[in-house]
This record gives sequence, structure tokens and C-alpha cells, in this order.
Amino acid sequence: MTHTHPLTHCSSASSSVSQSLPQNEMAKEGTVMLALFLLLLVAAEATQPQDEPTAVGHAASAPTHLHFYFHDTVSGKSPTAVRVVGPPAGSPSPQPTFFGTVNVMDDPLTEGPEAESAEVGRAQGLYMGSDQAKIGFLQAMNLVFTAGAHNGSTLALLGRNCPLDGVRELPVLGGTGAFRFARGYALLRTHWLDLRTGDATVEYDVYVMH
Repeated sequence: MTHTHPLTHCSSASSSVSQSLPQNEMAKEGTVMLALFLLLLVAAEATQPQDEPTAVGHAASAPTHLHFYFHDTVSGKSPTAVRVVGPPAGSPSPQPTFFGTVNVMDDPLTEGPEAESAEVGRAQGLYMGSDQAKIGFLQAMNLVFTAGAHNGSTLALLGRNCPLDGVRELPVLGGTGAFRFARGYALLRTHWLDLRTGDATVEYDVYVMH
């Protein structure tokens, strides 16, 4: 019968343990590296810019084109635009550029240039004289549609309007209803202007992505 010396057995076991330790450490290191890689991947994904919410089909759709006429009446017994702030004290009279004046409006929007044409909405907001060198207004308004396919929807416009220029451009900042997420621009052309009273009819072409 063969007997194994206790010291020999211990030496063999110790050798086996010493061989398995590097393997365990390598496995642990591999697990740690994998975990770090996954964490970095998740962090990189989280920092990617997210797309802004858009309406369905927004990127592929063509802009909506709206065409109508804006009637600004400041004279007579029933004006649609009323001056609420006059020119500053000491300004020349009459004030050639209307600098410092503020008008509030609720102007009708119609299909055609005639005042009797079918109404499609209202332009509600204000315009103020903001240019000392020429007639130029800061115009802020909501286009409120009251008829047709966009009845109940609105568009918000804000920009510089110089009525004596041939074409003016106002940016569309947003909208409601059918025009949620709206962006675009409006081209303005004076159709008729009474220099004596200030009454005017303006043609609008509005192009909107929504």
C-alpha cells in the first residue's frame, strides 16, 4: 500500500491553487472591463442630441401656402387699428417715421383685396414705430383663422415691417391647432395705401411647415 506524505499532498494542493488564482483574476478583470465598456456605451448614447418632436410626416411634407389680404383701417368711425401710444413729446409734427407710436389691431383677413370679400380670419396684435430713419414697424400678431380648412387654428408672426418697401418678410414663430410645430415665413406686398389716412390693404403669401 502506497502512502502519500502529507507535505507532498500539501505541496500539490498549493500548486493547484496557485495555478487557478491567475485564471480567476483574469476572469474578474475581463468582467470589470466588460462592465466599463457597457457603462461608456450607455453614457455615450445618453449624450447624443435628441431629435425635436415634430408632426407626423413633417420632414417629407411640402409647405402649406396661404394667400389672403390684410385690411388695416385707422380712420373713420369703426377703425380696426387704434393708436394707444402717440409719438414722444418734442417729436416733429407730423412725425415722419411714426417712431415711438404703438397701434393695436384686430384687422380682417379676406380672400380677395376688396373689403367686401369673404373673411377668412383676423390679424390680432400690435405694431410699433421702431425705426428713426424710415417708416418701419416691429409687428407682433396672431393670424386667427375663422373659416375654411384651418378654421380655429392660429399662426404667430413677429418681425420688421416697412410698409413702403416693395416686399417685406415676417417669420412664422409657431401656431396652434392644425399649425402646431409651425415654422415658416410670410411675404407682404402693399396692395393699396392711402397716404392721407394711413389705411392700407396688404397682400399676404404665407408658407408654413407644420
